Amino acid sequence: MNQTALASPTQPTTLDSLRQWVEQVAALTQPDAVQWCDGSEAEYEVLISRMLADGTMQKLNEATHPGSYLHRSDPDDVARVEHLTFVCTPKRDDAGPNNHWMSPVDGHAQMDALFKGCMRGRTMYVVPYCMGPIDSPLARCGVEITDSAYVVANMRLMTRMGAAALERIEREGSFVKGLHSIGELDPQRRFIMHFPEELSIKSYGSGYGGNALLGKKCHALRIASHQARKEGWLAEHMLILGIETPEGETHYVAAAFPSACGKTNLAMLIPPEAYREKGWKVWTVGDDICWMRPGQDGRLYAINPEAGFFGVAPGTSTESNPNAMATIQKNTIFTNVALTADNQPWWEGIGGDSHPLLDWHGRVFDPANGPAAHPNSRFTVSAKQCPSYSPESENPQGVPLSAIIFGGRRPSLVPLVFEARDWEHGVLIGASMGSETTAAATGAVGVMRRDPMAMKPFCGYNFGDYFRHWLSFADETDNLPRVYHVNWFRKGSDGSFLWPGFGDNMRVLEWIINRVNGDASAIATPIGSLPQAEDLNLNGLALSEEAVKTLFDFDREGWAREFESIGEYLDEYGDRLPAELRSLQQAIAEQLNG
Repeated sequence: MNQTALASPTQPTTLDSLRQWVEQVAALTQPDAVQWCDGSEAEYEVLISRMLADGTMQKLNEATHPGSYLHRSDPDDVARVEHLTFVCTPKRDDAGPNNHWMSPVDGHAQMDALFKGCMRGRTMYVVPYCMGPIDSPLARCGVEITDSAYVVANMRLMTRMGAAALERIEREGSFVKGLHSIGELDPQRRFIMHFPEELSIKSYGSGYGGNALLGKKCHALRIASHQARKEGWLAEHMLILGIETPEGETHYVAAAFPSACGKTNLAMLIPPEAYREKGWKVWTVGDDICWMRPGQDGRLYAINPEAGFFGVAPGTSTESNPNAMATIQKNTIFTNVALTADNQPWWEGIGGDSHPLLDWHGRVFDPANGPAAHPNSRFTVSAKQCPSYSPESENPQGVPLSAIIFGGRRPSLVPLVFEARDWEHGVLIGASMGSETTAAATGAVGVMRRDPMAMKPFCGYNFGDYFRHWLSFADETDNLPRVYHVNWFRKGSDGSFLWPGFGDNMRVLEWIINRVNGDASAIATPIGSLPQAEDLNLNGLALSEEAVKTLFDFDREGWAREFESIGEYLDEYGDRLPAELRSLQQAIAEQLNG
């Protein structure tokens, strides 16, 4: 495909600051061509044709997966690189102990040296995009400059990308600047730098989604969290779902889980048959990121800033997430999955009778070489293809939240569900939540770490200040969402999961909605209000005596040790930690030891 097939005017924008920045980047990176992207179908088809021609993508079985493609990453470029991700603020303490820090001067110097001449022989794509509905006052815009056609194609699915976004940028005059190059895909020359006070991002050396799709974690969380603090809102690593009762009332819930802990499954939950027969429905607003701010009525209103799903493939099946499987049957980009003999995507846990022929490297599958699909293999697809997609996803004012849920992988101690006493206690629950690590990030898997609000890799400033920002919302309104903690991953004495999860998580959501409405009971404990087994609808579940006892158990001694550990963790933030959280942690610890 001729590089000039996508040619556009060299100055298609009326915004001087945008035009000048693009010219500066072009002078630095020296591409062979500059392409301003308009987000059109014709443009997308040309991009795909180009990638098919150069081997960057491979077309999948058109009969089973029409309009779908496979991309294989470099084997050393398959996950987020948290240890190479920096927040560049003038003062180290403003980045906090939760981030790797570099001064802005050093960060720019290091990155600009890498970017110098890096796009020779390549096309430089200019991608204007909007995070959130184009006409939403909660939405924010950005421009990503990249030399990866794969990134452009994914950004078209994941954001509102193109002409309409450019119009809003020109109208508002401000945007987040994102500069990306795949570079040489050398792990030794791979860095991601965030400059929150400049609203800019520089990413070099990776083509992997979380490192290269700069609208996603880089903008929508690290930069947006900084924006949100200054502007009085919250940018969070949360799914958003709507729960419609048989009476036709819909409650919206936001939930924070670390990556690969079931967020997409919960966002697309299908209630058990007995619930569906009664009229319960679940609507998907978003599966990964939530921006929320107080409305005029004091409630928090939330939008999903993304337009698509960048989901983890392994474990996704018609049993675990039928809505996700229905969503990805067409017009989907798969990354690092395996292939069957008839050119269909395959991964561990997909179910059915198909088997892998080629692994994610493109080799004939041999179990001795490891799993067929990479454990962090992905699918990228428009959210509008999801059967449970909520029309309220396009509501420019967002949806009102009834509850916020925190959770992670905890094989012991943490019960199935409990409720915070108030907003301050809810912030402590979120601030201290822990989870076993997964394959979504580089490093060891299965290690328990504190992951506040599931934002450990994503908060763009000091966690102590972040906790204070959360607490500040209680000063603005007394109509905030109720806060809960769930744990789908409790294990029994034999090491197996005690709770069936997936669609049966509806039973926990029902109790939460009933609590919000004042229609369910619970027992007060130092850690919060816990249901008893009879408070949840467990009809039809084959739970053992051990499972029932363990899932609803409150282990006072175990929690006393947990709160000692929480206290040690909070010490990391020193004087930046809000005194209210320290006092509350100590008060609960005393109750547990009393």
